[in-house]
Amino acid sequence: MMFARLPRSPRGLARAAACLGVCAGLLALAACSSSPASRFYTLGAEATPAAPATARTAATPALLIEVPPVDVPSQVAKNQLVVQTGPTQVQVLEQERWASLPGDEIRRALSSDLTQQLGTIDVYGTAYPEGTPVYRVSMNVQRFESWPGSHALIDAVWSVRAVRSEAVMTCRSVVSEPVTGSYDALVEGHRQAVQQISTQIAAGIQALAAATPRMPTSAAARSASGVPARMAPPTVPCPLPIGPGAALDGAGVAARVSLGSHVSSLAGMNG
Repeated sequence: MMFARLPRSPRGLARAAACLGVCAGLLALAACSSSPASRFYTLGAEATPAAPATARTAATPALLIEVPPVDVPSQVAKNQLVVQTGPTQVQVLEQERWASLPGDEIRRALSSDLTQQLGTIDVYGTAYPEGTPVYRVSMNVQRFESWPGSHALIDAVWSVRAVRSEAVMTCRSVVSEPVTGSYDALVEGHRQAVQQISTQIAAGIQALAAATPRMPTSAAARSASGVPARMAPPTVPCPLPIGPGAALDGAGVAARVSLGSHVSSLAGMNG
């Protein structure tokens, strides 16, 4: 005698689907638990003693700075750490990551270092008083190299421009910090390199501020004939490298400061 197979009840199908879902979830959890956790790094400054909880308003600084976004090579402009394994070979580390893109990390660290060293504030993207001198700091990182167990290198061209005038200082800083084989040491080497460059930039801002006449707060100063008055062009060399990791570019530091049509080029300086 033959019997026809009865169709499975909807309740049985639902139970089977639930079991399959549970199994799939368990497999996914097992896969996640076996994958290594990512670690995140930042170029933020060293921890400082906590400030009092009460809010304080700082006195008006003698000068202000603007630190716009920093350009970095496209090879390292990603969240993963990119380390050198040879002269023409790199490795992208999926589990070792920056907290934000390297350009953002450098800009934030540079801004923090400069505001602390100069006792000022970064007004990039915000309004500022008309009568306070403002210096715009631009940086283009030419090389951002990470060699575990060897060194961390930053090669950057930077400029300081006095806003509302044509006074500009353009310099190059090359800093190589020795590091051990750990990734923490590698990030710390880059942080130290940024600090050394910021010290040079701070010295450049102070030198340019001392050499550049203060711009009037109203309309541009005019001579008796009604023609805008030209101010004497300053001659300001690039600040010398600071720290053992800093290096001169070739034979020395190249400085260019311009005001109006005047351009002064200084090269071959040595310490």
